[in-house]
Amino acid sequence: MSLTQSFIAVAPDSDFPLQNLPYGVFQPQGAAARVGVAIGEQVLDLAALEAAGVLQAGSEPVFNQASLNAFIALGRPVWQQVRARLQQLLSADCAELRDNADLRAKAFYLQADVAMLLPIEVPGYTDFYSSKEHAYNVGCMFRDPKNALMQNWSELPIGYNGRASSVVVSGTDLVRPSGQIKLPNEERPVFSACRKLDFELETGFIVGKATALGEPIAIEEAENHIFGMVLLNDWSARDIQQWEYVPLGPFNSKTFGTSISPWVVTLEALEPFRCASPVQEPQPLPYLRENTPNNYDIKLQVAIAADGSETVISNTNFKYMYWSMMQQLTHHTIAGCNVRVGDLMGSGTISGPDKDSRGSLLELTWNTTEPLTLVNGEQRGFLQDGDTLIMRGHCEQDGLRIGFGEVRGTVLPAKTFAWQQD
Repeated sequence: MSLTQSFIAVAPDSDFPLQNLPYGVFQPQGAAARVGVAIGEQVLDLAALEAAGVLQAGSEPVFNQASLNAFIALGRPVWQQVRARLQQLLSADCAELRDNADLRAKAFYLQADVAMLLPIEVPGYTDFYSSKEHAYNVGCMFRDPKNALMQNWSELPIGYNGRASSVVVSGTDLVRPSGQIKLPNEERPVFSACRKLDFELETGFIVGKATALGEPIAIEEAENHIFGMVLLNDWSARDIQQWEYVPLGPFNSKTFGTSISPWVVTLEALEPFRCASPVQEPQPLPYLRENTPNNYDIKLQVAIAADGSETVISNTNFKYMYWSMMQQLTHHTIAGCNVRVGDLMGSGTISGPDKDSRGSLLELTWNTTEPLTLVNGEQRGFLQDGDTLIMRGHCEQDGLRIGFGEVRGTVLPAKTFAWQQD
């Protein structure tokens, strides 16, 4: 594959070549937050280009803001126009930005020198349960292999409404949650810090086109409502969840934090990696049937960093997902639920067919019965205080690499409340 090059140096193993240009919100030291795109190790300030008159998205400035929402709301034709213009400005054979020393000095920052912020204002957050391997593993653990999948699992994308207020950007530390835990041999629950803190390897997609209440999104139109994707860690307190989830599902076990990567990779950048989903049996009801491949070949990795050393604990792929993003969005709206620009939809834990491709510690350690050994010799059943959880993702073929960067977070000790000292 012959790839157009940028005048900005991009390493062969970079997640951010000219063909990617993911969007994010960054803040230089001593300056206001604004929208940028990643190119190699640098950030291109779109507000600076907009102010200089070389980039225009709408009738009013949209890049001198602390979120992507205003830009996203302009719609797919504008996304495509801006992407094409940025690729033109950054290409090696275009002199307009390349030879404008004054504008380059204003518009480029090293990623290492700026703070990355939450890229979107999140009006709502929904988490799905769409990996068949994950659902089967959990079902085997807590029921039995013959009844691992509930009757409805293969008929519809299972999901629940999460908490938008606790969605945070990569690099945000997470306090270990506390809550009610029911111990096996105790009649009543106890209040305790979580003893089974876990991660969930997910991606998320961001809604780019709003709908009115009562207007479902047809499966053929769903892609036009999706702006792009992020990596997502849906932190999970397994012991709190086990006690609280009956009858209405997760609550405090999920609301304490959901981490996303700072860069939003557009579907246009991912297009070369589109692939078919696993065969769906039984055939979905008509409103969920897809006529085109709607999955993506995205390699995903999870690592734990502890005491200065990093251990890779999982390698999997988004292509294993049973229910696609388009099916998730269509089902989410089929009863008339409206969506808003910036809504975040989590894929659900992504697990593959092999033991080392599982997307949570619950599965990787089979609920602590098969603990992991880190490179420093320590063992893990679940996450300990001080552990840093890191997720990475990228697509790669024919010399083209499109990546997401990473999402990371460090576990802080649980809070101690005054009444606990009494």
